[in-house]
Amino acid sequence: MSNATVVKSLAKVLVAAAWADGAITTDEMNSLKDLLFHLPGMTAKDWEEINIYVESPVNDAERQRLVEELQAQLASPDDRTRALQALDQMVRADGTVTAAEQAVVDEIKAALQTGRPAPAHRWNVFARNSVQQRTQTVSQAPNREIYLDDFAKNKIFYHVSQRLPSADGAEHIPNDDLRKFSLAGGLLARVAYVDREVSDGEYQEIVRTLQQAWGISPAAAGVVAEVAVSEIGKDLDYYRLTRLFFESTSEDERLRFLDALFAVTIGDGHAAEEEIEEIRTISHGLLLSHDQFIAAKLKIPRELRTNN
Repeated sequence: MSNATVVKSLAKVLVAAAWADGAITTDEMNSLKDLLFHLPGMTAKDWEEINIYVESPVNDAERQRLVEELQAQLASPDDRTRALQALDQMVRADGTVTAAEQAVVDEIKAALQTGRPAPAHRWNVFARNSVQQRTQTVSQAPNREIYLDDFAKNKIFYHVSQRLPSADGAEHIPNDDLRKFSLAGGLLARVAYVDREVSDGEYQEIVRTLQQAWGISPAAAGVVAEVAVSEIGKDLDYYRLTRLFFESTSEDERLRFLDALFAVTIGDGHAAEEEIEEIRTISHGLLLSHDQFIAAKLKIPRELRTNN
């Protein structure tokens, strides 16, 4: 059984379990998407199917069928290991795991390990607990009268949207585009900040990349870069950041953006090993393949790649 098949089946079981009480709020749905999007082995093609699947309620009969199908697919030790790793990642995505939550996880894992069916109602509890914890994490943002949802989910966009209208020489940018640029700025700054400092060269590379990739003015690119650099050390939500950027870009844009991430690393003269590993994490988070990551990495001359 392929890794992708197992992950997709597991994701469908978790979607069905989250719908067990017949309703999911918008915030819960976004939280569920965050968790599923980052399951180990998720691909862009599989995400297209899962993302649509999340939107529709799942009845009891289908829920039971999905659990049985997953159980049948977990015949080999490798497949069971993949499923167990995915469950561990999901339950720990947002930090603390209570004793009650761990007990549910342990019960499901024990069933998977022994080949016994994991009870459908335990999947329901696991999914709801994970989604609620994720929703709570995302909602823990200071109250704002305007752009509250954007502040909670994309703090860089919130601050850019407040500053851009008064910036000299900055054009009007539609909100959808501005969100994308802000997400890009956050990921670019994340790489530059790996060593807890953004050099002038790295900062200028972020500005240049925003201009070249999307044709925005130097003034607008400067505002996005300045806000991104100032916010990157303030516990930005990596799960939401990468998923939203993925959903707002094409694969071609994401591949070109991978090149831009590497360009930022040599803004201070060389690409450090820690920066390259951060790009590897981001590449994985954007559902790009290992081969695509390596191809982008090799565009940086070897002498500029520290210890690589």
